[in-house]
Amino acid sequence: MIRVTGGIATSAGVVSSAALVMVAVFSIFIVMDQVELKMLGVGLAAAIMLDATVVRGVLLPAAMTLLGDRCWYLPGWLSWLPGRTPLPGRPVLPGGTAHPDRTSTGPDPTETGRPVAAS
Repeated sequence: MIRVTGGIATSAGVVSSAALVMVAVFSIFIVMDQVELKMLGVGLAAAIMLDATVVRGVLLPAAMTLLGDRCWYLPGWLSWLPGRTPLPGRPVLPGGTAHPDRTSTGPDPTETGRPVAAS
């Protein structure tokens, strides 16, 4: 849950800014003379707003919270993709993928002075 919240907090500004720019550009189509371009502008602007608010703000975090670690699982048939080599100190998931952020060995975070995040 903390990873989902942190990811949304760090990317929300970029997603919102990009959506605002795209909605502004597509809204310009509304003032054109051709009806087809007006419909295209309204449709695209509405779709971008729906994507930026409902999909990326509600559905994606909810799905990631429900799926948990399964969000990061990569099937074995995709083993040809780069980045499948486990990093030192990281456990390997059953499909042969390295776990995204849990370390199996390494220094205790409390000894390094970093705050410990509750999971």
